[in-house]
Amino acid sequence: MSLPAAFHEIAKRVNNWGRWGEDDERGTLNLITDTVVREAAGAVRSGLRVPLALPLHQDGVQTGLIPGRVNPLHAMVQVNQELFGPGTVATSDDIVTMGLQAGTHWDALTHASHSGRIYNGRPATSITPHGRSAFSGIDKARHVVSRGVLLDVARAKGVERLPGDHAVTPEDLDEAAEFGGVSVRAGDVVLVRTGQVQVYLAGDKHAYGYPSPGLSVRTPEWFHARDVAAVANDTLTFEVFPPEREDLWLPVHALHLVEMGMLQGQNWNLEELSTACAQERRYAFLLAAMPEPFVGGTGTPVAPVAVL
Repeated sequence: MSLPAAFHEIAKRVNNWGRWGEDDERGTLNLITDTVVREAAGAVRSGLRVPLALPLHQDGVQTGLIPGRVNPLHAMVQVNQELFGPGTVATSDDIVTMGLQAGTHWDALTHASHSGRIYNGRPATSITPHGRSAFSGIDKARHVVSRGVLLDVARAKGVERLPGDHAVTPEDLDEAAEFGGVSVRAGDVVLVRTGQVQVYLAGDKHAYGYPSPGLSVRTPEWFHARDVAAVANDTLTFEVFPPEREDLWLPVHALHLVEMGMLQGQNWNLEELSTACAQERRYAFLLAAMPEPFVGGTGTPVAPVAVL
C-alpha cells in the first residue's frame, strides 16, 4: 500500500534535501552553530543538573513488539581477576548485548525510509546487513549540545499525563510554549513531555507502549517552520500510537528523519525536568545529549543531561 497523497504534500513542505549541500549527512544538526551553543550556555543559572535517561537493565521498556530490539543483557566476563599473578591488582569487566534503540536513545536519520529513499535523496539500499548505514549513520551526528526547551504539554493542560489516544498538535505545542514563557528558536532541541513514561516507571511496560500519546502528523511543519535541530519525548513510539490514520503508520518518523533530516529521541524521562522547570519557572536550559558514535548505526543509546 503506497503512502497517501496527504503525506506527500506535507513531505514537500518540510523537505530539506540539498539545503546543506548534496553531500550533507547531518541534516538539521547543521542548525546548531557555534553562536547557538554560546547562547545556550547563557541559559545556565543555578547549575542544577537533571539526568533524562532511563536506567539500562534487562527489565527495560522493550516487550518484544519490535523484533530484535532486546533490552540490555548484561554479563560479567571478569570478576576480581588478578591478570598479572597472585597478589596483583585485580580487575572486573563486563559486556552487554542490547538494541541500540532499546532504552533512552536517538534515532539516526537512517532509522526510517520511505519510497526507497533516506535523507537527502539517497537510496535506502545504502543500508546493508554487514555494511550498516553507508550514509548518515549515528556517528555522523558527532555532538549534540544546544539550548534545550521543554514543552510540557501535560503540565500546560493541568494533567499528570495525556490520554493514550492524544495526538499532540501544533496548537498543543503553542500552548505549552506560552505556559513555559519560552519561544522556540533555530537550533533548539525540543523536548515534548506527555507524562506517558510514568506508566513504565509504575511497572506496566505494555501499557506504556500501547496505547500511547505522541506527536501528530501535523507537528513536523511546526518544527520545520522554527528550524528546530532535534526533538525527543517521553514515549516508546514518539508519535501517537495507534496512528491517526489507519493507512498511515509512522508518518512522523518518515517526515522527521527522511524529509527533514532531523534526529528524534524516544524513552526520555522528563519527569524530574518537569518538576525542576516548574520550580525555577523557566523552560530553557543547556542540553548535552551526546550520541555514542556507533559507525553506521541507525540509532544509539544516550544519557542526556539538562543543566539549568
